[in-house]
Amino acid sequence: MTNLFLIILNMSITATYVALAVIVVRFLLRRVPKIFSYILWLAVGIRLVIPVSFTSDFSLLRLIQPQAITSTRFMEFVPMDIGMLKYPVMDAGFREISRFVNSSLPAATSMVSANPMQIIVWIGSIIWVSGAAILLLYSIASYLKMLSRVRTATLVKDNVFETDQITTPFVFGMLKPKIYIPIGLSEHELSYILLHEQTHIMRRDYLIKPFAYLLLIVHWFNPLMWLSYALMSKDMEMSCDERVVSKMGDQIKGGYSTALLSFSIRRSNLLTGSPLAFGESNVKARIKNILSYRRPSSWMVASSIIVIAALVVGCTANPKFLEQSLQPSPQITYSGYNIDKLMKSKTLYVGDASKVGGLIGGMSLPEGLEGKGMELQTTAEPYGVTINYEINDATGAVKEGALSGETYYRNSVLLLSLIDNVGSITYSIVDNTGHNDGTAHNFTFTREQADKLLGEDVRHCATDETSLRNLIDRLKSLPLY
Repeated sequence: MTNLFLIILNMSITATYVALAVIVVRFLLRRVPKIFSYILWLAVGIRLVIPVSFTSDFSLLRLIQPQAITSTRFMEFVPMDIGMLKYPVMDAGFREISRFVNSSLPAATSMVSANPMQIIVWIGSIIWVSGAAILLLYSIASYLKMLSRVRTATLVKDNVFETDQITTPFVFGMLKPKIYIPIGLSEHELSYILLHEQTHIMRRDYLIKPFAYLLLIVHWFNPLMWLSYALMSKDMEMSCDERVVSKMGDQIKGGYSTALLSFSIRRSNLLTGSPLAFGESNVKARIKNILSYRRPSSWMVASSIIVIAALVVGCTANPKFLEQSLQPSPQITYSGYNIDKLMKSKTLYVGDASKVGGLIGGMSLPEGLEGKGMELQTTAEPYGVTINYEINDATGAVKEGALSGETYYRNSVLLLSLIDNVGSITYSIVDNTGHNDGTAHNFTFTREQADKLLGEDVRHCATDETSLRNLIDRLKSLPLY
């Protein structure tokens, strides 16, 4: 259950950044028909449902740099193994926020049955499940209460039912949605209402809104998801209002606004989470939107479609740099190694994925290789790192010695000196060019081998830039295998 909680937590953090982007864009497009704002919330929904995504240079999430297991295309802000780390950290995407949060996280304690972070994550998962269960029961109670109110409704025509148990119209039901209206409506009011509710049914809003509420139940702990749900519901209603005005003409704006206000005043206090439509909250904003609505020109519709499509793709794609972070740095400073980057990325524990990725990116490798992600083994000692590469230039790669183990063993010693608690480094090189045998080549070097080779603990050989340079020089003259 704790693993599921951490997955949900990471998805919710990712969705938070996407929701902030949608809110900003929604404000900038406030003059555009609300149907486009409504569609924008699809990006948030995707992030709340699907933990993995494709990568793209166009991703708007490039602005943040979370820790990530790149081979899974999973945005990992909170490490899945945070409860097992000696020094637990998370990466919120912004250095200042991360530093503030990490300063309050307790370090692992020796001689105890469980790390403090394990207990915190477990308690968090219990609270999460309990809160979701309460909200689910609340929504079921709301549904049953609504069902009891419309049980005695009488058929007017088609799927329209009338009852004196309600004071505001709405669509109810999932398999066979019905329109329920209060008694005593005038002919004009009925025309507005039916077109509004039929629009909900045509667009499947009676399914979308309960599904969005179900996502809200799962991510209830995130206050921005509550705001997103409220704004999505507002955009849903306003877009239906605009369709009514577009279909029936500007002359009905006054009567339609009056009807909306009237239903709002008489509105019964139904429980939230119900699939209500006409007559909900935001009445003032909806009336203002109805009165100011102008049918959009064709160029506005076309340009809005392009912008919205680009934003949805940009919000649902992971940044490409997550896959490219394992590429050797072009800023080489000493014997093919980026000394400055290596020292900045030096870390006490293998669970710090961003630092480990920085170390790998600072290593020297033959030309013709492309980074394909890393895998961190942090569940049990000895901890390990597996680095995946692919040969993308078979001729050049073989010429430069891409399959020579000496290069990888030398880099492994450096990684073992710069990552305090890692026990082994493994390289997996796959040739998909068809020029070689197509098999995977693996090289593994352990901490015991490194200590034996140098005659001391290799962690003492990279305490500063000078000692790191000396270690690189020593490795050049030593037989590594």
